[in-house]
Amino acid sequence: MPREILENKRKALKINLDEAIYGTFAEIGAGQEVARNFFTAGAASGTIAKTMSAYDMVFSNSIYGSEESGRYVSESRLDKMIRHEFGLLSERLHGPQYENKTFFAFADTVTTLNFNKTNDPHGWLGIRFQLTPGGEPHEIVFHVRLLDSDSNLQQNVLGVLGVNLVYAAYFYNDDLQTMIESLVDNLSVGSVEIDLISINGPKFKNANDRLVNLYLIAKGFSGAAIFDPNGEARQSKDVLYKKDVMILRTKFGQKSTPNFDLFNRAVEQFKRSQKVDDKNIVVLIEILMTNFLDDTAEIGSDELEKFAKRAEELCATGNHVIVSDFARNHKLAQYLSRCNPKSVGISTNIANLRNIFNSENYNDNYTDELLAYISDLFSKKAKLYAYPYLDKTNNQIITTKNMPVSKEAKHLFEFLVQNGYITDIDDYDTKDVKTV
Repeated sequence: MPREILENKRKALKINLDEAIYGTFAEIGAGQEVARNFFTAGAASGTIAKTMSAYDMVFSNSIYGSEESGRYVSESRLDKMIRHEFGLLSERLHGPQYENKTFFAFADTVTTLNFNKTNDPHGWLGIRFQLTPGGEPHEIVFHVRLLDSDSNLQQNVLGVLGVNLVYAAYFYNDDLQTMIESLVDNLSVGSVEIDLISINGPKFKNANDRLVNLYLIAKGFSGAAIFDPNGEARQSKDVLYKKDVMILRTKFGQKSTPNFDLFNRAVEQFKRSQKVDDKNIVVLIEILMTNFLDDTAEIGSDELEKFAKRAEELCATGNHVIVSDFARNHKLAQYLSRCNPKSVGISTNIANLRNIFNSENYNDNYTDELLAYISDLFSKKAKLYAYPYLDKTNNQIITTKNMPVSKEAKHLFEFLVQNGYITDIDDYDTKDVKTV
């Protein structure tokens, strides 16, 4: 049976009428949009113990403590908010009228579109909540990008997201997939992106964070998920901001083993050419999900388990891992540019470049598509490091010097090579070159 999706006001009212649910809303940055939804639904006195919004930094720091990073739209700030507010509920609310209450503390810290539309609107939302009176708390935290081009619309989206989160925490905690899907109930496609989610607590003790974040990609809520060497999901900007980023692109289930020998040479060449400080480099191994998504009508937990296992294996190499649905290099570059890295190197097989610069792989508007691709890729601080392959038809190693290129693209390709946007990997050992 399809799940009934309640409208936003009905969700808020159902929560307000539940005598057991009681707690605090603390919001920074975009107004008290979530609390407002509960007030306007009616019967809010049954749910809301307190609402607050400490906009001034001095007030905020005096309540929650300062942030070493100086960033207040951060997971660290959200964590301090929900823990502080939840602690106050348990500390201050005693007596018969509270003994059957399941307390919660909801918080968000968000920046919406500024007047000049020059910022990246995003935020963190989270809830710390009990499922039984006096029980051990659970947590759901996620990061969003607000995609509407108007700050008022973004504030409305935030209000809906908050109601969805509180509702999901209490009514969908038995089904993780439904809980995640419900976060975007009553929101239009293209208004928000959820690119990281973290869940903790006894109810979720068997949940796999990698699996949960891969589900965001499978459902189209996000284009990628990043995991650190410990296998923990991380927000992309926290990992990549002002870093020199080098990426090896691989496909899930590809027949050949990723060519780590040539990739290691590419990393060293990237460090030399970009004068990279060893302390500032982040090496990412990408697992491309696109071919799997295209072939699978319904993504189940068994299929995502395979991805989670592969991500865990690659994290064990000591590198960061990114799982994505970016079939083309320029989509990856666009994603990375939002994180404002210092520089980006993408290691790719030159066979992929051969496909890009082959007009037979495009429709009639080949030149337009190719120019758009090149612009999107190389305007984002990205450079391609192409490792060679062995053409088994003539037993010849293919590099940029002898790669077949359609005549329409020949001069453009030569320009990119001559100016260092596309570079061959130097000093490779022929034994490391694979056939394609």
